[in-house]
Order: sequence, then C-alpha cells, then structure tokens
Amino acid sequence: MKLAHGTLLIRPEGAEMDTIDREILNLLRSQARMPVSEIARRIGRSGAPVARRIERLEAQGVIQGYVAIVNETELGELEAFTEIRLAGDADTREIEEIARQVPEVQQYFTTAGDPDALVRFRVRNVEHLQQVVNAIRRTGIVAGTKTLIVMSVWDRTRLLPDGDVGSATSG
Repeated sequence: MKLAHGTLLIRPEGAEMDTIDREILNLLRSQARMPVSEIARRIGRSGAPVARRIERLEAQGVIQGYVAIVNETELGELEAFTEIRLAGDADTREIEEIARQVPEVQQYFTTAGDPDALVRFRVRNVEHLQQVVNAIRRTGIVAGTKTLIVMSVWDRTRLLPDGDVGSATSG
C-alpha cells in the first residue's frame, strides 16, 4: 500500500488568519507530517512561534485533524458518486441516516435542485458498487439513482485561496 503525503482538514470559516498562518497551512496541506522546524525554515521564522501558531490554529478549530491521502488505485478500490432522487415528499435526513449506516459511504451531500443528494462511495469493485447502490435503492424512499465511477482525481481542496500546493492522484 502506497501513501501519498498526509493532508490537513481545515474548517473553511474561522479565525482571522494572516499570511504566515496561510503559509503554515499550505505547507501542512502539502505534507501534514512536516516537522515544525522544517515549516519554520521554509517560511523564515523560528520554531517556537510557528509551533504556537499551529497550536492556536488547532485550538480554534481551523486545523481539525491530520490524515493520510491514500492512493485508492494501489488498494484496488473504486471510488464512485451516486446521484439520488428521493421519492415524493421523502426528507433528505432520512437518506442521510441510511447513508451513515453504510460503511462504503465516504461522504453525503444534500443538493439544491436535481438530484436531491450526492453520495461518494469507496468499494472493492463494480459488483460491490452495484450491491451497495441496490441496497440504498431498496430503502423505499429513493425514486432513482445515477452512478458515476471516478477515473482520476485532481484536488484543489488542499489549497488555501492564495496558496500554491495541490494534489493529483488517480482513483
């Protein structure tokens, strides 16, 4: 199993951040395990103030955690999105509750317009995907689905608006 550099989960709204905070966050987004001493060296600051800034960003909830970015292709897994259209007056909270109980669901989004929801899955193969989507379709509140299999990924979410660190992976 090959792992890409770690990534950083950052809350979009939050505390006031200056240019130094953004530089620190961009470096952590590119490699979440980067030592404070290396961050400090790259932004031309000393270690202690950089460590305090990171601690402050964590305490404020700007930095919510550190994760590894896994190359799903190396694991032999597929990633897919399924658009969900709900039947009649079904509430999106009902399908969200169902999605929370399905371990293959990685993310769930409610949407304005058509479709009502979008679900991101991680599955072993196409047959497994079919089984998971069928299970959700059989809940009685789904009127229709459309599934898309991810071929490759480019991810801007690892960037702050004025940053220059990005990610490209295959899925």
